[in-house]
Order: sequence, then C-alpha cells, then structure tokens
Amino acid sequence: MENKMGTKPIPSLLVSMSLPIMISMLVQALYNIVDSIFVAKLGENALTAVSLIFPIQNLMIATAAGTGVGMNAILSRCLGAKDTAQANRTAQNGVLLGVLNFVIFALIGIFFSRTFLYAQTTDPEISRMGIQYMEIISIFSAGIFLEITFERLLQSTGKTFYTMITQGIGAIINIILDPILIFGYFGFPALGVSGAAIATVFGQFVACGLAIYFNLKKNKEIHLSIKGFRPHKQTIGAIYKIGIPSIVMQSIGSIMTFGMNKILLMFSSTATAVFGIYFKLQSFIFMPVFGLNNGMIPIIAYNYGAKKPDRIVKTIKLSVLLSSSLMLIGLVIFQFGTEFLLRTLFFASEDMVSIGVPALRIISLSFIFAGFCIITSAVFQALGNGMYALIVSVIRQLIFILPLAFLFSRTLGLHFVWWSFPIAELSSLTFCTLLLRRIYRLKIKPLKSVSSEH
Repeated sequence: MENKMGTKPIPSLLVSMSLPIMISMLVQALYNIVDSIFVAKLGENALTAVSLIFPIQNLMIATAAGTGVGMNAILSRCLGAKDTAQANRTAQNGVLLGVLNFVIFALIGIFFSRTFLYAQTTDPEISRMGIQYMEIISIFSAGIFLEITFERLLQSTGKTFYTMITQGIGAIINIILDPILIFGYFGFPALGVSGAAIATVFGQFVACGLAIYFNLKKNKEIHLSIKGFRPHKQTIGAIYKIGIPSIVMQSIGSIMTFGMNKILLMFSSTATAVFGIYFKLQSFIFMPVFGLNNGMIPIIAYNYGAKKPDRIVKTIKLSVLLSSSLMLIGLVIFQFGTEFLLRTLFFASEDMVSIGVPALRIISLSFIFAGFCIITSAVFQALGNGMYALIVSVIRQLIFILPLAFLFSRTLGLHFVWWSFPIAELSSLTFCTLLLRRIYRLKIKPLKSVSSEH
C-alpha cells in the first residue's frame, strides 16, 4: 500500500502535514517571548548575558535542522521510489550525525565558553551568567539534536501530528519550569540564568524522549536498528549536500543580525531594541510559514522519487498561495497594530514608539514578497538543490540588506535604513523566480514524459 503522500489529494494532504507543525512552531514563538520576559526580570545584565549566547544557540539549531532537512529530503525521496533499504540507511546515518553534532557542541561548551564570552564583554557579572548559560545548553545539547533528528524522521513519513505533540509539550514544560527554576518557587532554589538554561534543556529532553517513542511505536515505514550498522559515507555525503547549504543559510541570519545591530547602535540603543522587538513579533507570522515548509518538503521529495510531477506542481502552487495569504495577514497586523503591540507587550516609551511604528511598517512591506521566496527556497531543498536556497539567502541578507542599510545610515538617516528589507526581498523574488524556472525545466518537466510512458 502506497504512502498517503503519493495518493491523498494535495490540499488535504498539505494541510494535514503542515497544520500540526505550524501549531507547534507558534508555541515555540510564544515561548521565545515568554522566556525573554522572565529573564528580563532578573535585570538587564541577565538579559544581555543570554542574548550574547544567541549565536551559539542559533548555530546549534541551524546544524540540527539543516542536517534534518538533508535527511528528510533523501528519506522521503527513497520512500517514494520504494527503496526501503536506502531509506533505513538514511535514517540510521541521520541519527548518528545527530549524536556527533551533540559531541562537537558539548566540547565547545566545555572548552570555549569562557573564550566566547570574554571576547564579547569585560563585565564580570555578564560573563559569569553567560558562561553558566552556555555551558548548560551546550554540554547537555543531546536533547535538542536528537529531538530535531527524530522529529524529522516522523515528518518524512507524513506523521507530523506527533511532532506537534513533541514540540508543543517540550515548549510548554519549558515555559512552566522557567519561573520555577529562575526565581525558586515551590521549594526549588532560585537558580537565576542557570535555571532558565536547565528549563530549556529539560524541555528538550522530554521532547526528545517522546520523539524517539513515537518513531519506535508509530513510524513503521522506517526501521532503526544498531545491529550490523556501519556509517555509510555516500549517504552522509548526500545528506550534507542538501544539509550544509541549509545550515549555512540559517546561520547567515546571525551575521545579518549582528551587522544590523552595529549599524543601528550608531543611532541609539532604542533603534537596536526596536529591531530586536521586530524579530520577536515577526516570528508569529513567519513560524506558520516555516511550518508549512516542513510539511511541504517531504510531499515534494516523495513525489519526485515516485515520478509524479503533477502532484509536485500542485503542492508548490498551493503552498505559495497559503504562504502569501499568511504573509498578507501579517502585513495588515504590522501596518495597523504596531503601536498597540509596542505599548501593550513591550511597554514602549514615546521614543521607542516614534522609531518603532514607522520601522515595523516599512520592514513589513517585505512580507508581500517573502511568502513566495520562503516556499521557493524549500522547493530547492526538497529537490536536492539546497545550494540555490543558500545563494538566495546570501544575496538577500549579505549582498542587499547589510550594504544598503549601511549606505542609507551614512547618507539618508535611520528612517531609510529600514527600507533595505523590502528592497532586498524584492531582489530575492527575482532570483527565486529565475531559479524556480530552471528547476522546473531541468527536474520537474522531464518527469512528465516519464510518467506519460507509464
């Protein structure tokens, strides 16, 4: 009996695959804001210390998720081609890579935490709290690496409902434990920043345990066994051929954020704070689109392996329509609700409101194009052309956003710095369209003649 990704009608399939992931990612977005609120109550130094560790956290997630994207795309393609042996080999090697990635970051946490913090700040209190936080989240990062790995295995076979459970429960546990461990409620010691790190790690391990359980009990299309297992160089290479561009692409965001913060600090710390608030608010718009991505990738990869081009095209068209609709809703919210959000959620001063309202309205104009670009990049990854997605990301963030922001800051002032975002997104739209046409001509269109022969 064929997997539902090759037979179920595309609209209901895409919704059933994506909706659970979208919900769980919205919970993750909620956690990001709640976590910042709790840590901020410890004082500005605590918030600064945790913020300085963001590049390491982002790099861990980028490494785990990028590896998962490569594994997911290959595994779904193998299932579509009925190559069960290679599908199992891909899953087993993916798990091995998750363990190896954990070991690398644990060693970074043990030997380089102090170096990393001292390179950024000379404040002893910030350094002390930052080192504590970084050591905990990196030395015990097995939870996040294996959680993401086993969730991707569930997604590759269409069982996204279970990933909603794992991610949702992990985030909820994190939110509950944060105030308990940070401030010492219910007889627990007040651990401060270390408590926030422990809450994060504990939530990840719970989610990891659930993901492993669901794979062993519910994911019958993949058989994981260490008996006779040997690392397979070709499979690992194939995973990272797709995965490395995704890892680099997600890591580039940290570089762009760092550069933008440096530019905005030339004006005021308030401008930098506005930029940080933008990222927290936009996650509620972008997270559902990324959830749609995660549901779409295995559908396209599976049907590419099964040589069903019409299902691929329908999936792409519907995904673009849904993502563009979500981004349009986000645009309306940012255009008309910005001042309310700034004052209500972040207790913004008049200075922050005067900077933030026009800033968020201008940046959100990029939403018009972003939905198409996000989906297109995911299509490239699903079809094994992750380098295309990387090229688009580099063009958008490093070739357009940062140089334009710097140029505008020097010549036109703060107000025009924000325009670098919609201009960069428009450039991405152009490149995504050209690359999608190339992918269609080289990979999807040839399948039509193959399928017609059958």
